[in-house]
Amino acid sequence: MSVITREDIRNVAIIAHVDHGKTTLVDGMLRQSGVFRENQEVRERVMDSGAIERERGITILSKNTAIEYNGVKINIIDTPGHADFGGEVERVLKMVNGVILLVDAFEGTMPQTKFVLKKALELDLAVIVCINKIDRPEARPDEVVEEVLELLMDLDASDEQLDCRFVFASAREGTCVADLADEPKDLKPLLDAILTSIPAPTGDPEKGTQVLISTIDYNEYVGRIGIGKVDNGKIHVGQEIVRVNYHNPEVREKTRITKLYEFDGLKKVDVQEAGVGSIVAISGIGDLQIGDTLCSPDEIDAIPFQKISEPTIAMNVIVNDSPLAGLEGTYCTSRQIRERLFRELNTDVSLRVEDTENTDTFRVSGRGELHLSVLIETMRREGYEFAVSKAEVIYKTDEKGHKLEPMETAYVDVPQEYSGTVISMLSERKGELQSMTTLSDGTVRLEFEIPARGLIGIHGNFLTATKGTGVMNSVFNEYAPYKGDINYRKNGSLVAFEDGEAVTYGLFAAQERGALFISPGTRVYAGMVVGESAKPEEIEINVCKTKHLTNTRSSSADEALTLTPPKILSLEQALDYIDSDELLEVTPKSLRIRKRILDSRLRKRANFNK
Repeated sequence: MSVITREDIRNVAIIAHVDHGKTTLVDGMLRQSGVFRENQEVRERVMDSGAIERERGITILSKNTAIEYNGVKINIIDTPGHADFGGEVERVLKMVNGVILLVDAFEGTMPQTKFVLKKALELDLAVIVCINKIDRPEARPDEVVEEVLELLMDLDASDEQLDCRFVFASAREGTCVADLADEPKDLKPLLDAILTSIPAPTGDPEKGTQVLISTIDYNEYVGRIGIGKVDNGKIHVGQEIVRVNYHNPEVREKTRITKLYEFDGLKKVDVQEAGVGSIVAISGIGDLQIGDTLCSPDEIDAIPFQKISEPTIAMNVIVNDSPLAGLEGTYCTSRQIRERLFRELNTDVSLRVEDTENTDTFRVSGRGELHLSVLIETMRREGYEFAVSKAEVIYKTDEKGHKLEPMETAYVDVPQEYSGTVISMLSERKGELQSMTTLSDGTVRLEFEIPARGLIGIHGNFLTATKGTGVMNSVFNEYAPYKGDINYRKNGSLVAFEDGEAVTYGLFAAQERGALFISPGTRVYAGMVVGESAKPEEIEINVCKTKHLTNTRSSSADEALTLTPPKILSLEQALDYIDSDELLEVTPKSLRIRKRILDSRLRKRANFNK
């Protein structure tokens, strides 16, 4: 054994709650390390490469980059902050020796801060705490430092981890200080902290090759690209290796390394060889999976790997069979949809896709509503057309046959005047209030234990009830006994009962019955949901209704009819809104809510037989 320490490398992941500034901080590190030319125009949040990531301001897939500082190569992994993409965070931590925990100087420690920090502490990683957004007028860095230390103690951190370095930053300004009294200039205090506080990677170069694949990238031209750290030995192009898996002993495949890359700034650079501690990308191995270990044939030893967390929520993706099917999408058949869903498994390990008894229906399971909605939005933009059912939680049974359901811990920050409304709203959905604290700005923080299904479809109502001022975050807790039935929606639907085009006259008559989702000129069909009823029951209406010919003299009076602007639902809102007897029809141009059974007589018969 001749274990060495690679002092010329540091491997670090940036972890935080959603929207605390991880990607912006990486931007600043890239700019100040000379990755970009002096006059190069660089967009903000350069690491968020996906269109949906850029629009929503969230990171969905972890990203690798590398910078050079004082002769040391720092490999940086920007991880997602949202709980639905926690599977990404769990895996990439196997590649690093330490983490930068980013905490907002105003919001303080949030549920996802706790989740990602817990994972890092379990792997015994070194921690640097970076209090970000200290330039915010309402920033409270000193209190947040206390919150972080309390959180570390709650999570049973070791003495070394409790003695972690604190730095204070404004990622947006690209500055950082080791002490709040210092004058902020650049990010050097953070980079210095990485060199001194994050251990250098160690390994035995004399041993056989061992590379644990922690992330999978996918490229249309080269196929699957495995990303992982060289734990022992070295790896080179042309080398014969064996692919094995700690959790799946049946995997044992001989293959050869055809392409090897390392990261430099935002680029992958071809290399011939990489040694202990290097983070590499490998292409050309067809069936490469996350958790696989690439070993030398004469020294086969799979590296233990944490199993990916199981999905907690599922929905059906169904071939669109509405009267308007196939008019707007390029890919509409079950074969095309099935192929696309299974292709998503190449990069998303937290996702499950299963065939069902019906060849036109596929069961898709994920970590939460956001996780599934991002997949739906991506497919929609690629030209796919399909329908989806209401999301349902995945139940389990214990050894005594009792039904168990996933429980979440929900944290809600609201102004004092809305706290009663929110407590009542979550209590109706089987939420139990655990604690209530008043923050320094007068906001109230509520902590609930609530079934995961109680959070399905709540965000739209929550934002309306708090007039857009409330913030809700949740994180999976555990499976617990079933809490009883929940009534999701108090209002019924307004359902069109004939095919045609909606007209002002028909809509004017319909709007007295509730809130409309469509405007004049929208194509509708029998069984399509065109609005929300003001009453609990479903109401059938004719939005294509025109005046009788006997009224021709007053036809110009149509122009005087005033319609209330329709309530246009986003993808998330539509997924939230649909009930168990409804589907959401998704096409590249439209989102239509419809009844699962379009024919009104058959629908009434089905409801009667329930």
